Amino acid sequence: MTTDYRLNRRKALMALGLAGAAPAVSATGPAPVKGAHFRHGVAAGDPLNDRLVLWTRVSGLEAMTAVTWQIATDAGFKTILRSGQFYTDAGRDYTVKVDVAGLKPGTVYHYRFICDGVESPVGQAKTLPEKTERVIMAVASCSLHPNGYFNAYRAIADLDEADVVVHLGDYLYEYGAGLTDYGMGNGRMLGRVPDPPHEIVSLADYRTRHAQYKSDLDLQAAHARAAWICVFDDHEICNDPWTSGAENHQPDREGDFMVRKAVALRAYREWMPIRDPQPGQLNEAIYRSFRFGTLAELFMTETRLLARSKQLDYQTDVPKTATGLDFDAFRVKLNDPARELLGQAQRDWLGAALTASTKDGVRWQVLGNQVVMAKVAGPNIRKVYGDAQVQKLLDSLPGNVRAIVEPLVLTFSQDDALPLNLDAWDGYPAERERLYDLIKAAKARAIVLSGDSHQAWANQLHDTTGAEVAVEIGVTAISSPTIWFDKIIPNFDLPKVLTDQNAEVLAASTDRNGFVRLTLTTERAEAEWVSVSSITSRDYNVTTDGRFRTEALTDRAGPLQVL
Repeated sequence: MTTDYRLNRRKALMALGLAGAAPAVSATGPAPVKGAHFRHGVAAGDPLNDRLVLWTRVSGLEAMTAVTWQIATDAGFKTILRSGQFYTDAGRDYTVKVDVAGLKPGTVYHYRFICDGVESPVGQAKTLPEKTERVIMAVASCSLHPNGYFNAYRAIADLDEADVVVHLGDYLYEYGAGLTDYGMGNGRMLGRVPDPPHEIVSLADYRTRHAQYKSDLDLQAAHARAAWICVFDDHEICNDPWTSGAENHQPDREGDFMVRKAVALRAYREWMPIRDPQPGQLNEAIYRSFRFGTLAELFMTETRLLARSKQLDYQTDVPKTATGLDFDAFRVKLNDPARELLGQAQRDWLGAALTASTKDGVRWQVLGNQVVMAKVAGPNIRKVYGDAQVQKLLDSLPGNVRAIVEPLVLTFSQDDALPLNLDAWDGYPAERERLYDLIKAAKARAIVLSGDSHQAWANQLHDTTGAEVAVEIGVTAISSPTIWFDKIIPNFDLPKVLTDQNAEVLAASTDRNGFVRLTLTTERAEAEWVSVSSITSRDYNVTTDGRFRTEALTDRAGPLQVL
């Protein structure tokens, strides 16, 4: 997220004393285990018609060791269909990743690993079908370990049906365990303290943080439930990167950003069940597609590292004149056609892939995308409360809180509305139109899945002419903070205001953490906001808080309906 949105959210929580007020609690890790063992569970990913990527990590090793993998159609492994050995060592942090081929389409397989006579937990995963009448995806994003329990991952593990889990990024976060570090109010209360306790920068740091996340039993259960299809967002490296830097990277203290990016991506590739890049392919080039027969094709995009232009910032990029702030000049910067997110190479790939998909008769084209795509103007609270009430509110705020709120009020009170989030597609409007041109040219029935915002969305996407192009379903966070603006302005309902003031936003919610369940059939696509009632207690309920539907039209996805 961008400094004018997520960072202000964090600053606001700090100003109100809500991010680091809990007493310190020491975290006690599990008792040491001698010899080979599977502390981090198992995972599968990147399913194709005939193959699956299988993953684990073996703890307790000190030298290169052979690890046996097995795959069967039954959980008891009475009939082992494929097996082999993989040699792992410290050079890959004792992780194991095998791309198993020769499998049957649309088949559920069980898999496990064995090392020095010790068996791993058993996972299950399904290959992609050649023909199917229904696909169910669980869609997730943004899991901040210290901020709360991964109850939403457990809810995914408990699903009766899930063909795949689609993770849109922010699988982990880079922050440390300081008093004011992100999520540490809950982190101290729950004993979920980041490991290592400082911001991660080195290869060892990133490996250790991945290990901590995968030690979580709820996350392990979700990985063992189904094959995952993942992309990174920003926090797998650090907050708000672009091609050559990041908001949360200080070269004078943290060294060369390119080195940090390289080690972060190396650890990600080691620890995630994702297919390794082809020779000559960049680690950043994570974009790829997955076809579910002729029912759907999932296109995972990369919007952070390959081509992204540096994010604009209202604090630094709005020119100041003798008469005030020049928002018109800022809009010229914002609409510069040179501003990139996908880049030419990825656009070429996506355009060709979308066209091939529709020509082959694939019904739905689903875009797995990190950041919100809809046009979402920031909340104009003067329209909600009136000038007099807003001034009274500002006068009542503590100085440090007013310093955050007042610039937002000014920025979002312009007659020509300005975007809420410059880190999202709203910060790259020309690039968004280029993407829309690809969707229209392919006559794709496009469903955009978005993460990153810690908010659930149901959006109808239009091009600059007002024509409907696609529908968008945004997923809330697994455990990252959701409600924030409401804590600055009492009784302020941000989702309602965004829905009322933005034509593309049909529904929005910051009420709870959770995930999206997307069900695709030939006639329609239906998305559900699935929520957990708590992330600070193991006692929680799972509910469906919103349902949305789009019908398959001849050349596009039909209007999004709120059910």
